Amino acid sequence: MTKIAIIGGHGKVALHLARLLTTAGHEVTSLIRNPEHVKDVSATGATPLVADVEHLSADEMAKALAGHDAVVWSAGAGGGTAERTYAVDRDAAIRSMDAAAQAHVGRYVMVSYQGSRADHGASPDDGMFAYYEAKAAADDYLRATSLNWTILGPSTLTLNAATGSINAGSDASGTTSRENVALVAAAVLANENTVGAFIEFTDGDVPIGEAIAATH
Repeated sequence: MTKIAIIGGHGKVALHLARLLTTAGHEVTSLIRNPEHVKDVSATGATPLVADVEHLSADEMAKALAGHDAVVWSAGAGGGTAERTYAVDRDAAIRSMDAAAQAHVGRYVMVSYQGSRADHGASPDDGMFAYYEAKAAADDYLRATSLNWTILGPSTLTLNAATGSINAGSDASGTTSRENVALVAAAVLANENTVGAFIEFTDGDVPIGEAIAATH
């Protein structure tokens, strides 16, 4: 059994992932901001922990993450103000990385997006500019840590049912089911060969296990 913490535990990807992991016999702690979401998280088999990471220090997060083997960041400001986007998607994410290191949690999986990079090319007038900047900063910070990291880069997310198959690569086109993102996250947690990889993907034709095994 592995102990896995999911930050942003009430998100749609996170709820799917918690159910997958607990069904596989792992022990999951889902960090959530809103106490009203406890019931939904409990229904997945995970243990809910009310902890608003936007306002927690790295030390406080480290206490919450202590004893876990892996962390999955699946939180986000969800398109709020630029200020809150930077506070959550960049600053809180970075604190969670420091916290993971402090708590001796070696494995860290970041849910990002296809195309995440510092030279994303968006104009400051673009409504998504703060998100692109925040994610790029967090991803680059993660790459520079000593954590055993993997960054996931799904394309535009949908509520479609999982197909269990993806196309991987920066040139893959199309949308991505949130359930498929959860399946990919579960697969990379089980595959140490994905450490140090940025896996960009869409729904596609290659079974997830096969696609992940081909990742370098």
